[in-house]
Amino acid sequence: MQEHITWDQFMAVELRVGTIVQAEPFPEARKPAYKLWVDLGELGVKKSSAQITHHYTLEELVGRQVLCVTNFPTKQIGPWRSEVLVTGFEDAEKKIVLAQPQQVVPNGSRLI
Repeated sequence: MQEHITWDQFMAVELRVGTIVQAEPFPEARKPAYKLWVDLGELGVKKSSAQITHHYTLEELVGRQVLCVTNFPTKQIGPWRSEVLVTGFEDAEKKIVLAQPQQVVPNGSRLI
Protein backbone atom coordinates (compact mmCIF):
# COMPACT_ATOMS: atom_id res chain seq x y z
CA MET A 1 0.00 0.00 0.00
CA GLN A 2 1.27 3.44 -0.92
CA GLU A 3 1.89 5.78 2.00
CA HIS A 4 0.56 9.33 1.69
CA ILE A 5 2.72 12.36 2.36
CA THR A 6 1.79 15.90 3.26
CA TRP A 7 2.16 18.94 1.03
CA ASP A 8 4.93 20.18 3.33
CA GLN A 9 6.83 16.91 2.87
CA PHE A 10 6.55 17.23 -0.91
CA MET A 11 7.67 20.86 -0.83
CA ALA A 12 10.72 19.88 1.23
CA VAL A 13 12.12 18.15 -1.88
CA GLU A 14 13.81 20.71 -4.14
CA LEU A 15 13.07 19.49 -7.68
CA ARG A 16 14.62 21.93 -10.13
CA VAL A 17 15.38 21.97 -13.84
CA GLY A 18 18.87 22.43 -15.18
CA THR A 19 20.71 22.17 -18.48
CA ILE A 20 23.53 19.67 -18.93
CA VAL A 21 26.53 21.77 -19.99
CA GLN A 22 29.20 19.06 -19.92
CA ALA A 23 29.18 15.25 -19.98
CA GLU A 24 32.11 12.84 -19.71
CA PRO A 25 32.60 9.09 -19.35
CA PHE A 26 32.85 7.76 -15.79
CA PRO A 27 35.02 4.65 -16.17
CA GLU A 28 35.60 4.35 -12.40
CA ALA A 29 31.88 3.79 -11.69
CA ARG A 30 30.79 0.26 -10.73
CA LYS A 31 27.92 0.38 -13.25
CA PRO A 32 28.14 2.21 -16.62
CA ALA A 33 27.61 5.91 -15.95
CA TYR A 34 28.44 9.42 -17.07
CA LYS A 35 29.77 12.43 -15.16
CA LEU A 36 27.46 15.40 -15.71
CA TRP A 37 27.70 19.12 -15.03
CA VAL A 38 24.25 20.72 -14.78
CA ASP A 39 23.59 24.47 -14.93
CA LEU A 40 20.90 25.17 -12.33
CA GLY A 41 20.70 28.93 -12.84
CA GLU A 42 21.14 30.85 -9.57
CA LEU A 43 22.30 27.63 -7.84
CA GLY A 44 25.27 27.45 -10.20
CA VAL A 45 26.70 24.49 -12.08
CA LYS A 46 26.45 21.27 -10.05
CA LYS A 47 28.01 17.85 -10.64
CA SER A 48 26.16 14.55 -10.86
CA SER A 49 26.71 10.95 -11.87
CA ALA A 50 24.02 9.21 -13.90
CA GLN A 51 23.58 5.63 -15.08
CA ILE A 52 22.04 6.65 -18.39
CA THR A 53 24.50 5.16 -20.88
CA HIS A 54 21.92 2.80 -22.43
CA HIS A 55 19.67 5.49 -23.93
CA TYR A 56 21.99 8.49 -24.26
CA THR A 57 25.34 9.34 -25.83
CA LEU A 58 27.59 12.02 -24.35
CA GLU A 59 27.04 14.26 -27.37
CA GLU A 60 23.24 14.26 -27.15
CA LEU A 61 23.23 15.05 -23.42
CA VAL A 62 24.85 18.48 -23.67
CA GLY A 63 22.12 21.12 -23.97
CA ARG A 64 19.37 18.81 -22.64
CA GLN A 65 17.27 20.01 -19.72
CA VAL A 66 16.77 17.56 -16.84
CA LEU A 67 14.93 17.46 -13.53
CA CYS A 68 17.22 17.31 -10.49
CA VAL A 69 16.86 16.93 -6.75
CA THR A 70 19.05 19.76 -5.47
CA ASN A 71 18.77 19.43 -1.69
CA PHE A 72 20.24 15.96 -1.12
CA PRO A 73 23.59 15.95 0.67
CA THR A 74 26.66 15.52 -1.53
CA LYS A 75 27.35 11.84 -2.23
CA GLN A 76 30.77 10.31 -2.85
CA ILE A 77 30.66 7.91 -5.82
CA GLY A 78 34.14 6.46 -6.15
CA PRO A 79 36.42 9.43 -6.91
CA TRP A 80 33.45 11.66 -7.86
CA ARG A 81 31.33 13.89 -5.60
CA SER A 82 27.76 14.04 -6.84
CA GLU A 83 26.04 17.28 -5.77
CA VAL A 84 22.57 16.74 -7.26
CA LEU A 85 20.45 13.76 -8.29
CA VAL A 86 19.41 13.73 -11.95
CA THR A 87 16.01 12.03 -12.04
CA GLY A 88 14.49 9.55 -14.46
CA PHE A 89 12.18 6.59 -14.93
CA GLU A 90 12.96 2.91 -15.48
CA ASP A 91 11.84 1.58 -18.85
CA ALA A 92 10.66 -2.02 -19.39
CA GLU A 93 14.32 -3.19 -19.33
CA LYS A 94 15.04 -1.22 -16.12
CA LYS A 95 17.20 1.29 -18.05
CA ILE A 96 16.87 4.95 -17.06
CA VAL A 97 14.98 7.47 -19.20
CA LEU A 98 15.59 11.06 -18.08
CA ALA A 99 12.82 13.17 -16.56
CA GLN A 100 12.69 16.49 -18.38
CA PRO A 101 10.27 19.33 -19.12
CA GLN A 102 8.28 19.26 -22.36
CA GLN A 103 9.37 22.81 -23.17
CA VAL A 104 12.46 24.83 -22.28
CA VAL A 105 12.11 26.63 -18.95
CA PRO A 106 14.61 28.84 -17.09
CA ASN A 107 17.40 26.91 -15.39
CA GLY A 108 16.74 26.62 -11.68
CA SER A 109 12.94 26.60 -12.09
CA ARG A 110 11.31 24.57 -9.35
CA LEU A 111 8.77 21.81 -9.96
CA ILE A 112 5.56 22.77 -8.18
